[in-house]
Amino acid sequence: MNDRLADNLQRVRSEIGAACARAGRLPSEVTLVAVTKYAELAWVRRLIELGIRDLAESRPQQFVERADELSARGARFQRALDGHVENVPHVRWHFIGHLQRNKVKPVVPRTVLIHSVDSLRLLERISEVSAEQSLRPRVLLEVNVSGEASKDGLTIADLTSQWDVLQAVANVDIVGLMTMAPLTDDPAAARPVFRALRLLQDQLAARAAPHIKLTELSMGMSGDFVVAIEEGATLIRIGSRLFDGL
Repeated sequence: MNDRLADNLQRVRSEIGAACARAGRLPSEVTLVAVTKYAELAWVRRLIELGIRDLAESRPQQFVERADELSARGARFQRALDGHVENVPHVRWHFIGHLQRNKVKPVVPRTVLIHSVDSLRLLERISEVSAEQSLRPRVLLEVNVSGEASKDGLTIADLTSQWDVLQAVANVDIVGLMTMAPLTDDPAAARPVFRALRLLQDQLAARAAPHIKLTELSMGMSGDFVVAIEEGATLIRIGSRLFDGL
């Protein structure tokens, strides 16, 4: 298991480096977020040993359980190694799935970034919880660029029209945008979606209040992250490519 996981991670990192080179970017500009939704706990621990520091879950209950188990907030998780207890390095947990308003409270204090804010009502609920907990979470606005009925997210038109209201919501920092491209066997088909998100980011940044800095683009998954990097992704969400063959 360990060698296969290490090999998978190395291949992904190599592809990230190659994509950055083609786009004239530095690999340090792209954060690999490992999606652990279907991964066994031992695999996740091994990823941490291999240097992964950004992990993601899409289901609130599993997010909370794994964040607490695997030291999301700097607390220790302990594992036996040659008869002694070893600290695991600090990791950062991202929430990337659909978030219902009644599930916000346990997520906010455990996450470094919520990728999937798909409505003004959800953003306002996050603001309420953040005020109660004296926190100021970083969030991304999820955009349904492709217009697919099966996908969550604000439409480009809704986001553009609501932008002034969204950026005025207190107790949160909107730091960028997120999208999911249509599932396809051809990664190049995702390029127009990723490019549209980057252009939307530029448009919103031009209208942003001084405290809003749109620096992050979360786009690209196991099948299309190379294209996403070429189009400006700063966060790529990789799951199946890391755990292939395990």
